Amino acid sequence: MRTFVAIEISNDDVKNAIKNFQKNLKIDAKSIDVEQLHFTLQFLGEISEELAQKVMESLQTIKFSEFTINLKGVGAFPKPRFPRVVWIGTDKEGGENLIELAKKVQNVLKPLGLISDKPFKPHITVFRIKKKIGDITKELNKQRLADFGIQKISSIKLKKSELTSNGPIYSDIEEVAAVK
Repeated sequence: MRTFVAIEISNDDVKNAIKNFQKNLKIDAKSIDVEQLHFTLQFLGEISEELAQKVMESLQTIKFSEFTINLKGVGAFPKPRFPRVVWIGTDKEGGENLIELAKKVQNVLKPLGLISDKPFKPHITVFRIKKKIGDITKELNKQRLADFGIQKISSIKLKKSELTSNGPIYSDIEEVAAVK
């Protein structure tokens, strides 16, 4: 099964702000359904049921406290002149907390042979771009200071991703709650 460790965006006000951003950004790209928005702490790829069980056990050992992040700022990977993804970022402190949490995930999964292929950058993908659409720097600059609101981070999830012709379908496998 194709899997990843994520933090979901659950605040309805944040989701509505992102939906408005997606509607108003005039680019030729596929927007991500707001019900699927998340931070990918670590992509695991195809893993067996047996390994998934070990991943769940390892994730349950992670201890973290609840925290909040402010979703703000927009950008594109690899860059606005040749975009493949449009993303929303976070405030500095929230981003640092997410990086720390991603490191905890990476540290408990490393002994299982699951190593991240790139450093974690705090962002949520809001558009995927399949074809060349040209430079979107101007459009992004208009939204550069956009503030999408505050999201509470109170759990991480192991999620399964099924690829379909209409896009991926995500389902929860395991949830690890923050320490109260």
